[in-house]
Amino acid sequence: MDLELLRTFLEVNRTRHFGNAAEALHLTQAAVSARIKQLESILGVRLFDRLRRDIRLTPEGNRLLNHADLLIAEWRKARQEVALGGARQQLSAGGTLRLWDVILQDWFHRLRRQQPQLAIIAESLPAEQLTRRLLDGVLDLAFMVEPPNLEVLQISPVGVIELLLVGSRPIASAEAALTDEYLMVDWGVAHALEHRRLFPDAPEPRVRVSQSTMALAHLLELGGFAYLPVPLVAGYLRSGRLQRVPDAPAIARPVSAIYPLRGAKTGLINKCLELFKQNGVFTLAGTGNTS
Repeated sequence: MDLELLRTFLEVNRTRHFGNAAEALHLTQAAVSARIKQLESILGVRLFDRLRRDIRLTPEGNRLLNHADLLIAEWRKARQEVALGGARQQLSAGGTLRLWDVILQDWFHRLRRQQPQLAIIAESLPAEQLTRRLLDGVLDLAFMVEPPNLEVLQISPVGVIELLLVGSRPIASAEAALTDEYLMVDWGVAHALEHRRLFPDAPEPRVRVSQSTMALAHLLELGGFAYLPVPLVAGYLRSGRLQRVPDAPAIARPVSAIYPLRGAKTGLINKCLELFKQNGVFTLAGTGNTS
């Protein structure tokens, strides 16, 4: 099996568009279509239903999805292990994009400075894929806001991200901010419930975004209000480009490290997690007074 066929299959599924997949893979659209047809011929099944304005996985395509993702990840890890000859320690770590944007990039830099000989695979994936890769043994370590409660995985709290309601201009109250100009950032189910508890009478947000950086860019370019993490907005608050909404409470989102229970790399993982305690990679106890 040519792994490039599987990569093409995954990219078409991600973009749901042959043209966009071709652009991402630096191929022609005809080449992408040919690869998918070749993969379908090898497997003897149809992988996508081509609708007028959409592309959807068939049941067979859905069954291939997990296997394709796992095969590519395993091959990447195998190549690194063979190239290194097993002579050095290695760590495969992943986190959701929202955490890379806020805290994991700093942690990654600190890890590279302190352990330059450590071989690392770093990935940004949805929480469901992180969990699956941990269970499959492809990932050694993952970071999540809402970790799964599974007996075979160790969950270790590493800190708290504090979210502040900030805006592009001064405003009198949270009630005034949570109107048409408010952007709701997705920080998981627990955050949505806490948000509803704090502001039961607030209208449904007209704009929802999946990443804090998306909301920040919107505030700086078009204005508005959003709950954003302190590490992301502290500099803008100090410079006056953003303003904190005075009566809005801070919301704390705990971050956890997840790794296999009694795994072979537990000692290395614990050493890597110690970096969160050194110099405060992010808020370990909320400050709530950044202004």
